[in-house]
Amino acid sequence: MIERFDLLVIGGGSGGLAHAQRAAEYGVNAAVVEYAPLGGTCVNVGCVPKKVMWYAAHHAHQIHHAADYGYELSVGGHDWNALKSGRDSYVSRLNGIYSNNLDKRGVTHIKGAARFIDAHTVAVDDTEYQAERIVIASGGRPVVPDIPGAELGITSDGFFELKERPERVLIVGSGYIAVELAGIFNGLGSKTNVVVRKDSVLRDFDKMLSSELMDAMRNSGIVLDTGVIPQSLRKTGAGLLLHAADGREFGPYDTVVWAIGRAPNTESLDVGKASVSLDKRGFVPTDELQQTNVENIYALGDVTGRAALTPVAIAAGRRLADRLYGGMDGRHLDYRLIPTVVFSHPTIGTVGMTEEEARAEYGDNIKVYSTGFTPMYYALGEDKQRSAMKLITTGSDERVVGCHVFGEGADEMMQGFAVAMRMGATKKDFDDTVAIHPTSAEEVVTMR
Repeated sequence: MIERFDLLVIGGGSGGLAHAQRAAEYGVNAAVVEYAPLGGTCVNVGCVPKKVMWYAAHHAHQIHHAADYGYELSVGGHDWNALKSGRDSYVSRLNGIYSNNLDKRGVTHIKGAARFIDAHTVAVDDTEYQAERIVIASGGRPVVPDIPGAELGITSDGFFELKERPERVLIVGSGYIAVELAGIFNGLGSKTNVVVRKDSVLRDFDKMLSSELMDAMRNSGIVLDTGVIPQSLRKTGAGLLLHAADGREFGPYDTVVWAIGRAPNTESLDVGKASVSLDKRGFVPTDELQQTNVENIYALGDVTGRAALTPVAIAAGRRLADRLYGGMDGRHLDYRLIPTVVFSHPTIGTVGMTEEEARAEYGDNIKVYSTGFTPMYYALGEDKQRSAMKLITTGSDERVVGCHVFGEGADEMMQGFAVAMRMGATKKDFDDTVAIHPTSAEEVVTMR
């Protein structure tokens, strides 16, 4: 039996759902194939449940500072399992909302794992489905190192399965997932150690952000070790021990979390049957229009290996539908100037070029403005957390090409500055904007 659709989307995550629903609004007969709960990584084991956990740790920090403002608080501890239960219920409600949204738009949800038969046909279990166009939006998964004992550790997926808070935690990795989980564990009371292969965390970010965050992590009690290349993980009566290539041993720990990167979910798709090319890491390369090397097959989101962020996948999916079905010829996502936030403690907000990238492109034709300060929030206490900001400009008009903020509120202030930069804002435009006082955000428009 073969069922036919105008559009078949492989993957029910943020990008796939956004594309299918926008296409359906244009009258397209669309279907989404997904074997797991709807919403993909973001809703189930990513940004949404992560932000809930971040809020929990953030509350711990606020409780700590409450005495500075005259409060006498007695905290009876934290119930990790109650937090998990509430978080999981919230995610389950979101799964239902996503399902209802598909129903409202007439998008068919095919439950199961897809594999290609040819460029217009995929099979799910014993049923084949044909479509004029197919979009690969199958997302990614956490990587586990190929070392002895790696199975003793967990990934970020396993983090959300923890039923109780481990007392002693090791996080292996230097990216945003590693530093976010470290902040959560540490904030909620776990003894937390982070080990990185090279000399810093967040190496793809501006060096100012990396440096400030490393200082903040250490000041908060997180142990951060550099130059650590894992060789093996073993279980002892005292806990888990990590052995490094240079002979160092770390541990014992109750939980070890691998946060060393993510791989694309392409292995089971059998894309060769459709002649779709993959790169050496298994990602699906596309052009600026999300087109693969096969005329009727497109790809978007994390599976493409570009800017693995939920809003990026959503934007790419909607723009692709606008172009293919909405008559918007040439419409596509511009992958430059994508703002992003790291939910560390404190947060990081960034958009545009790092200073290193700007120097590589513009040479000496850049000017950098920076500032560091203690936010007013900490004015009444002894335990203070520094904030820092940087603007990178180029040309005689000092067009702003990079904006980087570290500190409380960075997550909420960055969206507006991203809009300004998309519009080509210059340093003079920032200078001519009246500051909002007293806030940390005003420092972005008062730098000299």
